[in-house]
Amino acid sequence: MILKQEYIDSHAHLSDPSVLPSIVPILERAQLAHISHIINICTDIQTLKDGLLLSKQYPFIKNTAATTPHDALQEEDPAFPFFQECAHNKLLCAIGETGLDYHHKDLNPILQKKYLIDYLHLASETNLPVIFHCREAFQDLFAITDLEYPKKAPAILHCFTGTPQEAEEVLKRGWFLSLSGIVTFKKSQSLQDIAAFAPLSQLLIETDTPYLAPQSKRGKPNEPSFLPETAACIAAIKKISLSEVAQTTFDNARRLFL
Repeated sequence: MILKQEYIDSHAHLSDPSVLPSIVPILERAQLAHISHIINICTDIQTLKDGLLLSKQYPFIKNTAATTPHDALQEEDPAFPFFQECAHNKLLCAIGETGLDYHHKDLNPILQKKYLIDYLHLASETNLPVIFHCREAFQDLFAITDLEYPKKAPAILHCFTGTPQEAEEVLKRGWFLSLSGIVTFKKSQSLQDIAAFAPLSQLLIETDTPYLAPQSKRGKPNEPSFLPETAACIAAIKKISLSEVAQTTFDNARRLFL
């Protein structure tokens, strides 16, 4: 009997209001696709409350939480006390997604940096990995984390789309690159080149449900059952077996989150 390889979706928004109403069939399809665990990214109080209910009903769902840079809008983060309480009560498996996004010019970089530092400190004091969102802001992200986050502490660059040089900086710090369905896109040559040289020991795979469905599903809402297509693409790029990609990314995610 040949056992099917299991996968861990390292980043999905299951308690997003656009996903939650369809969660039962989504999770059924995920299990048929041998997705053993899903890391549910919560970005406000309500999505975390819903995520905690999901994880009680489906223990293979694990929750993270942080206010994203897109929502860094007030001097004080209104969700932070609740996220902090949940982290200290061991209800979270990571802190995130947090970070910096300079692509959207209407977002306040000063507030983004303040929120980021708060979440870096929370990750440090709870010994949880931190999940970064970073877009066009890597220089500041590296500068802040070098000052505010312990060296060798675990971190993940979610849905990485940076340059090869930025990828090298991530890898040099011992962090993980998480690759989404973008790597399967026909025009994603730069990201495919990064997938080729990045050590498998520092890679994760994710769907970012409901966003960024892989090439064969483009235009559809993404979901965890689509994850094997991303793994297969990375295997083809690296010229290794799908089982090796699946097993190693599974082991990487298990050590980080479970």
